[in-house]
This record gives sequence, C-alpha cells and structure tokens, in this order.
Amino acid sequence: MILRTPTFYKDFKCIAGACPDSCCQGWEVDADEESMRYYMTLSGDIRDKIDNVLDKDEFGNTIFRLAEKKRCPFLNKENLCDMHIAIGGEHTPYTCRTFPRFINNFGGTRELGISFSCPVAADMMFNLKEPMSFNDELIDEPPELNEIDAQTYFYLCKARKKAFEIIQNRDKHIKERLLELLDYGAEIQSDLEDYKEGNEQIDFFDVFHNPELINPEWTEKVNNHKVRKIENTVFNETIASYFIFRYFLTAVYDYDVLSKIKMAVIGVLISTFFGSDSWTMHLWSKETEHSQYNMDRYKNLLKSAKCLSVESLKEYLV
Repeated sequence: MILRTPTFYKDFKCIAGACPDSCCQGWEVDADEESMRYYMTLSGDIRDKIDNVLDKDEFGNTIFRLAEKKRCPFLNKENLCDMHIAIGGEHTPYTCRTFPRFINNFGGTRELGISFSCPVAADMMFNLKEPMSFNDELIDEPPELNEIDAQTYFYLCKARKKAFEIIQNRDKHIKERLLELLDYGAEIQSDLEDYKEGNEQIDFFDVFHNPELINPEWTEKVNNHKVRKIENTVFNETIASYFIFRYFLTAVYDYDVLSKIKMAVIGVLISTFFGSDSWTMHLWSKETEHSQYNMDRYKNLLKSAKCLSVESLKEYLV
C-alpha cells in the first residue's frame, strides 16, 4: 500500500499539557469496539473509572460521559490523560490515538494528514512558506477492499492534481485562483453527476452559527466578523490546499466534487472574515470538522444554501 502524507506531517508532535487548548475538552469521545474489548480485560482503579463514566449518546453510541466544563473524565489537573498514564497511549480510544490526524483510504493508497483542529498543527500550516506538497512511501500493508469505481478514482486523481496547480499558481492573486478553482470544480462536477444548487435562504454568516457549540469563542468570532478583501497570503493558499487534500478524492464515494471545491473557497473566506490567523482556523475546525452534527449540517448547506452557491461565492471573492 502507498502511504501519502504532507511533507510536514512527520514534524508534528503533540505538546500535551503545554497546549493552549485541549483536545480532551469540549467534545464527547466514542468508546470504539476494539478499545472496549481491551477495557473489559482490565481490573483495578482504571477499570472502575472506565465503568463509572461509560454512557450512551442520542445515537446509541457508547461514549465516555464528560465531567464539569465538558472535560474528558480522564483529563487530570495537569491536562494529562490518566488513561494514557495507566495503560499506555496505544490503548486509549481510536479517536484519541489518531487525533489530530485524518485518514482517507482509497484501496491501494492511504492518505494521512493533520487537522486544523489542533493548535500545533494549525500553527505548522500557518507558517508554511512553500506550496503544500506530499511524500509517498510504500508500507507493508495490503490494499483495503473497497467498492471504489477505479475509472472515477483515477479521473479524480488527475483532476485534483490540476486543482493543486490552480490554487498554487503564485503568478496570480489568490482570489483569481479561487475563481478559477470554482469554475474548474463546476466543470469536473458536470462530468460526474448532475449537481442542483439549492435556494435555501440563510445569511452567509448564519451558516457558521453551529447548533452544537464546543467553544463559545467561536461564536464571538462569528458575531464580530468583518467583511474584508482577501489577502494574497501563503496561508490562504495553504488553507485551500488543505481542503483539496482532505476532501477532494472523497468525491469518489458520493460524486460530489463541487462541494469539496466550495469548502476550499469558504475556508479562505473563514480566515478572511473571522480572523486571518491559525487560531481562527483551529476554532472553526474543532467546531465543525469534529462534530458530526455540525458537519452534516454544513455539508447539506453546501448544496442547499443560496449563499453558498458558486455565483454567490464568486461575489465574495470579487
């Protein structure tokens, strides 16, 4: 299997208790089945604590019930994980072991990246100077079984390469690149499947008032937004590249590539209107990409909301 990662990926290191935020606060963590099977073999204080905080969410998933201030019940006063200390990081839940990484499997290729939701990862991407690029390495794992249409997958791989070329063309202002990217996304979408944009009336900034609130600071960001012109910065290019890498090829599963392109454009608008710094992108990502409820709403609005149509987004760009 081929493993593809951003060139900066291996430089990422968690700073644990020194982090300005905590990935162990604000959201519930699922107790995945593999981890649960291991926990059932334990005894002593850690087993008692696990048993005492297990719960079910509204979807019937097994979760760890949060403590006060939405802190993970295993997060101690030093902002370190008592479970990690007691049984090792390899036995923490899957979400904890992988965060802030995201993983996309495409049969013989696995793509692995880091999310803006981690402040350290966000800072790394904020400070990139060169265009986002990637390393491929051969790992000793067999291809995963899948139902991917090979022809569509290779078509999207070629299209994504072109999308990167568009967004990383520094001979043009970033707003010109984003306009070109939207047109290219519409062209690619027409080759895949009909895409009917909706006419739902919602204000652009109301899109970002998520129903599931993780950090009130994000609400302040949205309420204090300022409409500005897009700056021709490396960070804006990096934001668009991040979304192209993370989401573009997932269109092989739903044939909706235009929404993925819109996410790249909107990502730059988030930085422009709510704060052109890594912390703003961190807050947005933690609120949206790591809340299934908020993310499902956002994906629906990408197609249904008039303010997120291609033509409406172009108006924000010019």
